[in-house]
This record gives sequence, C-alpha cells and structure tokens, in this order.
Amino acid sequence: AMGDKPGPNITATYGDKWLDAKATFYGSDPRGAAPDDHGGACGYKDVDKAPFDGMTGCGNEPIFKDGLACGSCYEIKCKEPAECSGEPVLIKITDKNYEHIAAYHFDLSGKAFGAMAKKGEEDKLRKAGELMLQFRRVKCEYPSDTKIAFHVEKGSSPNYLALLVKYAAGDGNIVGVDIKPKGSDEFLPMKQSWGAIWRIDPPKPLKGPFTIRLTSESGGHVEQDDVIPEDWKPDTVYKSKIQF
Repeated sequence: AMGDKPGPNITATYGDKWLDAKATFYGSDPRGAAPDDHGGACGYKDVDKAPFDGMTGCGNEPIFKDGLACGSCYEIKCKEPAECSGEPVLIKITDKNYEHIAAYHFDLSGKAFGAMAKKGEEDKLRKAGELMLQFRRVKCEYPSDTKIAFHVEKGSSPNYLALLVKYAAGDGNIVGVDIKPKGSDEFLPMKQSWGAIWRIDPPKPLKGPFTIRLTSESGGHVEQDDVIPEDWKPDTVYKSKIQF
C-alpha cells in the first residue's frame, strides 16, 4: 500500500521508468485550467493559454521541490477505470499540492485529468475524482519560436529586483539565476523568492541593461547579454533569444 509519506525527489536524472501516483483534479472548471485565477504557486499567470494550454498540475513536495521544479514536464497515463486510454499525455508543473494523499500525488487541472481518457469519455473519467496514474519525468519541448521569458515583477526597483522565469525547455526548471548589471564585470546571484520567481536586494542600486545567466537542474547554462533593457519597467515581460 502507498503510504502518505512523500517519495524521494524526482530529479532531472532519475531516468525514464514509470512510477505510480494518485491523481485528483482541482479548480471550478472541470474541463479547463486550474486554479481559478490561472496562476498558482509557481507565480506563472495565464496557465490556460499557450504554451501551457491548461495542461498543468500541482505536484506534492518530491515533484514540486519548494518551487524549484516549476516548469518541469511529466508524462501521465492511467489504466483504470475503463475510461482511461492508457496513452500518455504531457503536463507541466505550475502549482503545489499541499494535501498529498500518496507518496506521489498530482492534483491536475480538469483538462489534464480528462486528457487521460479515451476520446469522448473525458467527463466520465472525471467522475472518478481520484485514480492511480503512472508518471515519468520527460524533457520539456516548446515550439521552436518559444524562448525563455522574464517577467519583471510588480514592485521591482533599482533596490529590489524580482524576475519570474518561464518557458525553459529541456529540464524545464531553473535552479540558479545570476544577474550582471551594466558596467559590472561580475555576476550577482539572485535568490529564489518563491516558485519560479528570483530576487535580489543589491548592495547598491542596479542599473540596466542586465545580462542574465540561468542554470538548469542538470547543470546546463544559458546566458544573454542585456536581455533586460536599460529603461526596464516593473510588471513587464522581456522575451529572450535563449533556450536550453
């Protein structure tokens, strides 16, 4: 029997064998994205729109990893009840599951839960409410024109800068963010604030443009000079030219 103690963390290198999890779904739209504000504990907004397209879910701690796993990708499938197609569908982790009921527990959007069903039996499958699924972590793929984006969070200033990092391919998740202000020859480490949001409270006011370097879970790096411009503004998205 599956205890409700969390399982070991799922890392980028755990391999490709299928593991068991409990699945539930949440949100008030059984066919749509969740949560109701289309955000979640990662800080992403618009999880109902491309490229997330509502195919999202919460993971319990070994999947969510205090937010460091935000954006990681999983294949999920189910064998029973009879409505299950047994075919894997792809989801992204965008939220945290606080009340886990198994070693691994995915609380999915209604859309993602239904996607495991045979065609036309999505609503019937959702009536199950809770089921066993099989899952494995996979590489994240995005359309070739989707690059990593940085959302400068509300309230950012030269004395406090917070960045939401989204749409990383490959591992899908970021475990390190470093920033190099204009005129500096060294990177300053940012700290994870929460979810996919990274912050810095610099010793002296930060002047743009900013060069950003990202580290993925398996140790890959990408960086772009001056990706955030000199005249940057809070609550603004800056698209990069970089991708893992």
